[in-house]
Amino acid sequence: MMHLKFIIPIFQYSTIPFILVIILTAGCDNLPGKPLPEERWKPATEVTDFSQLYAQNCSGCHGADGRLGAARPLNDPLYLAFASDLTLHAAIARGVPGTSAPAFAQQTGGSLTEKQIDVLVEGMRSRWGKGEDFKNVVLPPYSVQDAVIKGGAPGDSRRGAVAYQTYCAQCHGADGSGGKKGGSVIAPAYLALTSDQALRTAVIVGRSDLGMPDWRANIPGRPMNPQEISDVVAWLASHREAGQLSQARKGK
Repeated sequence: MMHLKFIIPIFQYSTIPFILVIILTAGCDNLPGKPLPEERWKPATEVTDFSQLYAQNCSGCHGADGRLGAARPLNDPLYLAFASDLTLHAAIARGVPGTSAPAFAQQTGGSLTEKQIDVLVEGMRSRWGKGEDFKNVVLPPYSVQDAVIKGGAPGDSRRGAVAYQTYCAQCHGADGSGGKKGGSVIAPAYLALTSDQALRTAVIVGRSDLGMPDWRANIPGRPMNPQEISDVVAWLASHREAGQLSQARKGK
């Protein structure tokens, strides 16, 4: 019995350091000033938060909330109904040749993974898209190639000059150099930064953030038909300087 009396206190004292270590370790996550898990540093390729990805990669051109930037607003339900997920993904991944829109995919020298590009596309559509509002709207063909496949003719600049006077001159001026409501759409600097597809998208979707109407609202009750859209784009593109033509036709 005397032997056990000496062993028990020794055992108790020897466990005290271990208990203290456990207590201190358990409290480490609650130390003052320690960042929360979501605040801790992550490698750039592991960021999957839409707001952070958009702010770092898109907001400089498309606006902090997807509107009122130098480039097309992405916070536009009509545009998101018009452009498919594949189109959005390709524009982010590969950029737009002939314009200032860069390629962001790692495979093309950018910094974003495929998963991060998917997060951007899904985030734009879930936050800003309203697909149900356009279920009964017949949208014009996305590209001139799509229009031709559906039976249309390629754009014709001579016909486009007539259609321009009908639908566009009241805002952008009779010769396209600018009017009371809109700026020049034939300026070399503007056309140098704008692909043929971007011109087509602008004619169809307008710019909701700047008050530019879409293809249905230039003349009340008289929407532009697909051929008129292609022709106006051809007329606009005909004002490009020679060196801009090949690059502009590659743009998305």
